[in-house]
Amino acid sequence: MGSQTSQQIEYDLKSVKLPYLSGILLRLFVAILESPLRGLIIPKLFRDSGIAWFRKQSIDVPPTLYPISFTSPPVLETAHVPPDELSVPSAVSDSTFSFATVHDYATAYRTGKTTPEEVAHRLLEAIKASDTAKPPLRAMIAVDRDDVLKQAEAATQRFKNGQPLSIFDGVPVAIKDELDMEPYPTTVGTRFLGTTPAKTDATVVARLRAAGALLIGKTNMHEIGLGVTGFNPHHGPARNPYNPNHYPGGSSSGPAVAVAAGFCPVAIGADGGGSIRTPASFCGLVGLKSTFGRVSEFGAFPLAWSVAHLGPLAATATDAALAYGVIAGPDPKDPLSLHQPQPTLKGWENLDLSDLTLGVYWPWFRHASADVVSMCEAMLGEFKRMGAKVQEIAIPHLEIGRLAHTITIAGEMTQALGHYDATHRRDYSLDVRINLALAREFTARDYLRAQQVRTQMITNFNQILKQVDAIITPTNGIPAPAIPQTALPHGDSDLTTLTEIMRFVTPANFTGLPAISFPAGYNEAGLPIGMQAMGRAWQEPTLLRLALAAEQVVERQQPQVYFRVVG
Repeated sequence: MGSQTSQQIEYDLKSVKLPYLSGILLRLFVAILESPLRGLIIPKLFRDSGIAWFRKQSIDVPPTLYPISFTSPPVLETAHVPPDELSVPSAVSDSTFSFATVHDYATAYRTGKTTPEEVAHRLLEAIKASDTAKPPLRAMIAVDRDDVLKQAEAATQRFKNGQPLSIFDGVPVAIKDELDMEPYPTTVGTRFLGTTPAKTDATVVARLRAAGALLIGKTNMHEIGLGVTGFNPHHGPARNPYNPNHYPGGSSSGPAVAVAAGFCPVAIGADGGGSIRTPASFCGLVGLKSTFGRVSEFGAFPLAWSVAHLGPLAATATDAALAYGVIAGPDPKDPLSLHQPQPTLKGWENLDLSDLTLGVYWPWFRHASADVVSMCEAMLGEFKRMGAKVQEIAIPHLEIGRLAHTITIAGEMTQALGHYDATHRRDYSLDVRINLALAREFTARDYLRAQQVRTQMITNFNQILKQVDAIITPTNGIPAPAIPQTALPHGDSDLTTLTEIMRFVTPANFTGLPAISFPAGYNEAGLPIGMQAMGRAWQEPTLLRLALAAEQVVERQQPQVYFRVVG
């Protein structure tokens, strides 16, 4: 595999052309899909989307149900990144604008410039202002003012006593409404789930709380994570701080908006098909999806067991590394997290890239809009100037991998939510109802064939990653798209654009390999463009290293909507 070139392997990913639907046509389409008449249109939809082709393929390998990449005996105890590896690199000061970082909060508190209580009051006012603006940002969907102020008061007292818990003490962090966090319900972006408050924190939340993080509330999200724009008709669409008339990306839309708008330097998202990396890319942030099992899933709503990951969206590479250092590591409450080596960040600050070889599959890399390709090629040139070698690679079977991921994630979500069908099928938003209706037509044979494809993809990517240290692509095929007026207020269905957005992100979920999105620059319209690096299992430090290197050359631009709640 390593010696093959893109001329020897046919690039097979396709752009999909499916109808755009909104308004009355969207409602009619949903009604047909949920009726006995669906048999009239499903075959054509499956032909146009590639599912019919997928069903004709023969895969002669056994299925892989979970992409576990660790063969040693399970770890039986909790483990963390060693504290001495959580060093903070010097900030890049060339930009005229810089986001407020974890280090900025920590320094302000330790020098007495401000307190967590003062920050909490400013933050609550900023969230209120963002939601009364026209249009509203809708980053947050639940903020318990009393709980936020109580946390801030306790953090302030710890600083007065000279006993902060960690660098995160008093630092605002937002949590996607897919994770349990006291005292909030977990609605998963729906209007019918989460009728009572969570009884305990998800492990990721508990670890941040133990570090002293100021947990500011639950963020908006694309309903049940089954979409990549961030539109949610129940809570109002989350909007991109770089241009509120554009989508922020999904499904972790609220976490990205919260960080990009300055509410917090770190938020926690979930990623089953690019749902951390896409909003990070669209909103000019760093988003890390770790190796499958590296971060405990305990306390996350069970949606897509074999492709799900939790992780940080952060203002900077350093903030992403610090958050990763807190949340990574085995957790006895999540058996799948016990299959991992000791988590580490060793060497992630090294900006000499001369020991790295970056793999590029040019037909894939360039299957994106001109502005995305141009910006990402320029960043690749910067990596070469920092010493990295670039090697051409070729990756077979990307199209069948795309379809296998679609069948897997949608099939698992449909199964996870199946017991709500009788009472709540029509309570979902219209675009989610379409996706679920199509997924209900998948068969057990489709799912098992998809897991056979997973085996094939894991083999292909691991073979390539024996030759290179990371595979480099754009994060998405297009920058953040505009929110069509026709989508308001009930949403739309645009599977063509969805495919363009997701082109590069799903292989990392399907194979379980780590991937990161980091800013590569901005287009002429001022919209951020992200670059993705996908690495070997457990090599998150290499990916964070590339994000940190990119930060040295990208001049960050201030979002149109930004609140600085710490001086």
